[in-house]
Amino acid sequence: MARRDIGTDDPRVRVRPARSKPRRSKKQVDYSASPTAFVFAVDRGRIHVQMGDTKLVGVKARALGRHGIVVGDQVRVTGDLSGKSGSLARIVEVLPRQTELTRSAEDSPGAKEKPMVANANQMAIVTACADPLPRPGMIDRLLVAAYCAGIEPLLLVTKSDLTSPEPLLELFRPLQVPSVVTSIESGEGLDEVAELLAGRVSVLVGHSGVGKSSLMNTLIPDAARSTGHVNQVTGRGRHTSTSVMALPYQDGWLIDTPGIRSFGLAHISEEDLLAAFPDLAEVATRCPKLCPHLQSSPGCQLSSLEETDPAQERRVESFRRLLASQHSQNTLV
Repeated sequence: MARRDIGTDDPRVRVRPARSKPRRSKKQVDYSASPTAFVFAVDRGRIHVQMGDTKLVGVKARALGRHGIVVGDQVRVTGDLSGKSGSLARIVEVLPRQTELTRSAEDSPGAKEKPMVANANQMAIVTACADPLPRPGMIDRLLVAAYCAGIEPLLLVTKSDLTSPEPLLELFRPLQVPSVVTSIESGEGLDEVAELLAGRVSVLVGHSGVGKSSLMNTLIPDAARSTGHVNQVTGRGRHTSTSVMALPYQDGWLIDTPGIRSFGLAHISEEDLLAAFPDLAEVATRCPKLCPHLQSSPGCQLSSLEETDPAQERRVESFRRLLASQHSQNTLV
């Protein structure tokens, strides 16, 4: 029997409609009315935040993807906001950061940046007069990082009961960095430090053993930050704080960080550093194109400034020291 073709217009033919996948809405959920909170700790996937007087534990929403969250971030939260034991909030949005303190893994081009703290407006660089000995190279690097992040630096010199801090202070005086000499043993300078830290979001950074955690425990008696000792053979402090932690302090926050032995600056350019010195940047506009602003650079106007303005001479020297520190390939300073 010959096959007869049946057209699609024949009433005996049933045409199934093509299946189409449901379209996902591209409209994002508006969380602008959700409450905000301050991130004071991040620990193994759990994000600890302060919302008003309530402490919450939260997890990052999947929609945030690989967006990293660090101490100091302001975030929006939803979910269980009761703060009860076992409750879990959801971090749905990270608000734009006003500042971001970052470090590079190393000083080679292309080194990966690692955010440490967000929204700090003051960096308290803590260094000891002795035990362990001060390392000016590290202080230089931290100053570079602070200047380029738009964070005001503050030099806190501890353990003044052991030796005179004057040689160290003299080295950084041309940079006009506010400084305070302190001693936990004698109480020197503690009232001034308390006043300078009040109402600010301050991040404390420095080598292990210089007294960051001891200072935190003195200013905030219930802080209970672990303290250690200095190795008498190597002269280096032992890591005690193992994570970044923020604690409320007089209408602001103190952020304690683990002791550091290196601080890479590969993410910072010469232009970024020069911009932190407006007076020198104005003079540098008259330099030859691509001038590296080193002492050996032909035609560098900073050198002429040294010759004509004795008051600025040491400031230029300090800037070039920071520049050299930024270029240094050795992060163990």
